[in-house]
Amino acid sequence: MKASCTFFILFLLHRTPCVSGRTVKDTVEAWTRYRDECLLRISTESRPKGVFCGRLFDMYACWPDGKPNSTVKVPCPWYLPWYKQVRHGFVLRKCGPDGQWTNSNSSRTWMDHSQCDADHSQEEAQEKQMTILVYFRVMYTVGYCVSLASLSLALIILLFFRKLHCTRNYIHTNLFASFILRAVSILTRDALLSKDTPEFRDSRDVAEVLSDEAVSSCRVAQVLMQYCVGANYYWLLVEGLYLHNLLVLMVFSENRYFCGYLIIGWGAPVLFVVPWIIVRYLFENTRCWEINEKMAHWWIIRAPILLAILVNFVIFIRIILILVSKLKAHQMRYTDYKFRLAKSTLALIPLLGIHEVVFAVLTEEHTDGILRTVNLFFQLFLNSFQGLFVAVLYCFINKEVQAEIKKKWQRWKMGMTDLDDLRNTGSNTPQVK
Repeated sequence: MKASCTFFILFLLHRTPCVSGRTVKDTVEAWTRYRDECLLRISTESRPKGVFCGRLFDMYACWPDGKPNSTVKVPCPWYLPWYKQVRHGFVLRKCGPDGQWTNSNSSRTWMDHSQCDADHSQEEAQEKQMTILVYFRVMYTVGYCVSLASLSLALIILLFFRKLHCTRNYIHTNLFASFILRAVSILTRDALLSKDTPEFRDSRDVAEVLSDEAVSSCRVAQVLMQYCVGANYYWLLVEGLYLHNLLVLMVFSENRYFCGYLIIGWGAPVLFVVPWIIVRYLFENTRCWEINEKMAHWWIIRAPILLAILVNFVIFIRIILILVSKLKAHQMRYTDYKFRLAKSTLALIPLLGIHEVVFAVLTEEHTDGILRTVNLFFQLFLNSFQGLFVAVLYCFINKEVQAEIKKKWQRWKMGMTDLDDLRNTGSNTPQVK
């Protein structure tokens, strides 16, 4: 009996995560209640006279007394995680003429539970979806790693060359830093979650399978990731605000606004991440905080990010209209005009994160099937490689940056130092009268 019980519980542990959102803990608890109710009914109901197949609980279903030479059927057990699929089905057993349950060729009691099995087509579809998600994870991991390397190099270049130090590039360096932190935090979070045991992935109470230190580190990584993602979106917003002010304001002091940009980029995410932490701890303190079962709590973070995306989109449209008017004012040829406008538009899209508008509309709740998969692919691809696009556009192919690198390379080949260059050019050298 103990061996059969252990085998069946292992069966539940194996099948539950595949076919249902119910956790292993919930399923085992439901099976225990079903078993207790069955044993109570077996012990309290009166027994009929004559020859009958005896009532029993066989670790799967609860069987009443069976008449000889008959097929006994009982409803599918309600503890099954996929019960909604099979609630109209039955489990079958045959009662022999001698009042004994019929055995199969393997000497085990015969039972037909095919009507209560999970829908294999749905299970296969879920397994296929999991395979796709694994490929997606590999794809965006590569994207974040490539972006991390390119952004780190771009950040070093902008900080290394003193002639590149200006408010515009200071904003770029902060944006690069936010992309770097976002990539590092997401990769760290994924690394921590990948170490989870199957019991952790299927249990709502993470403390049951992980130590307090492991739970804390996992949740800290989750919180840092939410902050870094929020900071990244708000530094994209800062880029939009800077460009807008540069084009619209007649008198624009860049240094005057820079402290405000720092507060928006690094300070604004604190205003919604901290309340989210408090709400999660008080009302949804489950697992590693990586699953948002109560969407009302998730909107504490989602709404401010959507607001930043919307404001940047409005700024993007306004900047394009300004560029159109300026290009027309220069009376350029139509082909040149279209080329310059298309080039400026394409350059602004990754800098301002305009592609996020599409994903803000096509949310997971509003998509299904193949559309959801396609939407998820492009969202993960663009988000993970966006840092690479930004580093290439605003550092590696920037003519000002290329000129400084070329000048530094020429001086290095000639064995000249910065001091030698200053002496030769006479720049920044006071003249004695």
